[in-house]
Amino acid sequence: MAAMFTCCLGCCGEGGTGHIPLKEMPTVQLDTHHMGTDVVIVKSGRRICGTGGCLANAPLHQNKSYFEFKIQSTGVWGVGVATQKVNLNQVPLGRDTNSLVLRHDGSVYHNNEEKNCLPANSLPQEGDIVGITYDHVELNLYLNGKNMHCPASGIRGTVYPVVYVDDSAILDCQFSDFYHTAPQGFEKILFEQQIF
Repeated sequence: MAAMFTCCLGCCGEGGTGHIPLKEMPTVQLDTHHMGTDVVIVKSGRRICGTGGCLANAPLHQNKSYFEFKIQSTGVWGVGVATQKVNLNQVPLGRDTNSLVLRHDGSVYHNNEEKNCLPANSLPQEGDIVGITYDHVELNLYLNGKNMHCPASGIRGTVYPVVYVDDSAILDCQFSDFYHTAPQGFEKILFEQQIF
């Protein structure tokens, strides 16, 4: 009987503890498999520099997503959402149907058309935090936690957070532990298995 009990414990894992190791959930970060050829990603997948764009490693599957970008150094940059078909070597983004982005000059572009524009006195500067909400229809922008009332729409399909840089711009991505509280009903990006 004791031998049978020992065998049963031995089958439950190494050392007979009975614990099954849980798979650690992946972290949302910039995806080095989906970036421009002259892009540099550092700081554990959170900082982008160089020239070109990069997608995050998690699509926006949930209904209401929120994420942020901090402008560490100004230059040419853009943030928003894009499909995996976007050309990450061609900046600025927003030239085709595969991206919807806020550009450094305050304009929001999709399909080479200006969809909206930030107020002239609200252009993001070095040190500012740009927050983005996306609900599968509309992208909205926040500057240092304040709603810019600058909605834009038009992109279709599965989208990912996207960021591009050029001309010495450096941006940090914040996909959790936000600088500002996410707007009501919006939350950090969840991987598909975290939603269910």
